[in-house]
Amino acid sequence: MNLHEIKRVYFLGIGGIGMSALARYFKSMGARVSGYDKTPTALTDELQREDIAVTFEDDLNLYPKEVDLVVYTPAIPKEHKGLSFYRNNHYNLKKRSEVLGIISADKFTIAVAGSHGKTTVSSMIAHILTQSGFGCSAFLGGIAVNYNSNFLQGHSDVVVIEADEFDRSFHRLAPDMAVITAVDTDHLDIYGSKEAIDEAFIEFANKISEEGFLAIKTNQSINNKLPVLDKAFYSLNDTEADVYCSKYWVVDGGYLFNISYYGTELKSFRLNIGGYHNIENAIAAITIALELKITEEHIKSALASFKGIKRRFEKVFENERLTFIDDYAHHPEEIRVFLESVKELYPKKKITAVFQPHLYTRTRDLAEGFAQALSIADEVILLDIYPAREQPIEGVTSQLIFDRLTCSSKQLITKQDLVQTIQQLNNVEVLATIGAGDIDKYLEEIKQVLAMV
Repeated sequence: MNLHEIKRVYFLGIGGIGMSALARYFKSMGARVSGYDKTPTALTDELQREDIAVTFEDDLNLYPKEVDLVVYTPAIPKEHKGLSFYRNNHYNLKKRSEVLGIISADKFTIAVAGSHGKTTVSSMIAHILTQSGFGCSAFLGGIAVNYNSNFLQGHSDVVVIEADEFDRSFHRLAPDMAVITAVDTDHLDIYGSKEAIDEAFIEFANKISEEGFLAIKTNQSINNKLPVLDKAFYSLNDTEADVYCSKYWVVDGGYLFNISYYGTELKSFRLNIGGYHNIENAIAAITIALELKITEEHIKSALASFKGIKRRFEKVFENERLTFIDDYAHHPEEIRVFLESVKELYPKKKITAVFQPHLYTRTRDLAEGFAQALSIADEVILLDIYPAREQPIEGVTSQLIFDRLTCSSKQLITKQDLVQTIQQLNNVEVLATIGAGDIDKYLEEIKQVLAMV
């Protein structure tokens, strides 16, 4: 399929972070773009301001009949009227991952995969390539603050793609270069076992071209099963890695750090966002950039100007009394790293964590891990589960996590009571909201409440 010949595209689930990036891509190509989503969000508001029509009713009368391509997300239910209509009438119907695969096959593709960290790493790579003049287009899994978008339009044949393991989507890609940030237990509703997850990541690695390059974090379960190709093992602090952080300093809410690159010390990289795990993310991006022969000076300049991703260690509000940080973390390992980073930046302050679990299956499978990670905080406010694409599972509620929490103070509430609960807290010093559901809808209200404390 020649995407340049597509003039009218319709998206089922256009408000998704990956779907909206594709919608923006087709709009940039001059196509007429419209779509459906279940509920209005800040992102669908942005799309509408960009002259992309969005409807929110599953009504057959509202679906355009004259379209060249219909793109849908796996989150759309099989019984959805719009999906059924386009399928039954034999429209050109493609999954989001299939379209990304078509784009990938036609470009020099840098694909970033991993259980967590892939949005930040892919955004860092795209930013370095853009700011250095190397150039790229990019499909990101979050809103890059520098561009206020999840899609970057470049004028080269290079594309940076966040490679999603959900639904095995990343197997559609044809990477020339790739990053694997982590291979952890997640999406057991799709894979069933850690062994199957490992196999999926090995298959992704085998998709890399024979002349390609892979940067992968050390000590991953698949590292002795990788294909024979040029690769670098990277780490935050593993001195056996090819690339690692040899020294770092906390500076003004960010970091100054040195790296060891195949035994050579490269000094004074500056990162102006919080979270010490972002040093490791930066090391992955730096490794790719150096492999592309981008100069050390260009990399340093770009990295210092990187403003992060919305909802990734995002400082929402701060005054002389308290700090409010929001993060998209929705896996125990992500939460652990996030809260440890918060404690490092604010070592003498009380940490209050608000967590909204995402998916019944993930809560069921990882309840113990969630409780251990959240208990790093001094105080935990736990919300009910955000179901996303899932139906309830009998016996699976946030209580599974709550009962296992070992922090000194904990509450289990509904999200409707969240703002009032925060308003009634005593001595808020650092508040961290965490989760991949709709907790971000409450950020502005929380911010207003904290501003009056």
